[in-house]
Amino acid sequence: MGFYSRMRTSPYFSPAVKALAWFPVVMFFVDHGFSYGTVHGRSMQPTFNPDSNKMWRDRVLLNKWAVTDHEFKRGEVVTLTSPSDPKCVLTKRIIALEGDTVQPLKHNKAPVYVPKGHCWIEGDEAFHSRDSNTFGTVPMGLIKAKVTHVLFPFDRFGPVEKRPISKRVTVGFIQPGQDDDYW
Repeated sequence: MGFYSRMRTSPYFSPAVKALAWFPVVMFFVDHGFSYGTVHGRSMQPTFNPDSNKMWRDRVLLNKWAVTDHEFKRGEVVTLTSPSDPKCVLTKRIIALEGDTVQPLKHNKAPVYVPKGHCWIEGDEAFHSRDSNTFGTVPMGLIKAKVTHVLFPFDRFGPVEKRPISKRVTVGFIQPGQDDDYW
């Protein structure tokens, strides 16, 4: 009896083949559907990692499917590729969307108009965050997933809270001569 014949009669052969058949489905789901991530650092405190314990980092549910239509809301938490370091993934909150005007945290800066296809992102802990106050507006194409739930620690399990619109944001303001045909 040859090797292949012995393998086919093995009680483990059929379950292994079935598992391998599901592998592409699982990989598609993880790449394009849902997965989990770990939030590092304190830029999103108190929403994530509220106690600064480096031993316990929040694990969150990432909804990658939700970003395919590029419909975002102010107050949602997202993961994105850092515009200043493509190897780094950031977790930030959307503060303003295209057409809005934002007053940066550094009060000596002029208000910033968010152009079409861009957004303004910030960490919840404003003074410990590298965000749009540092690098400006962010192309929405860099957003990889919406953070929808805290999975761990279990005592904080549940949906991620959305925050009200910041008083520093003027919603839907259009500068004269800029994106006049946008709306």
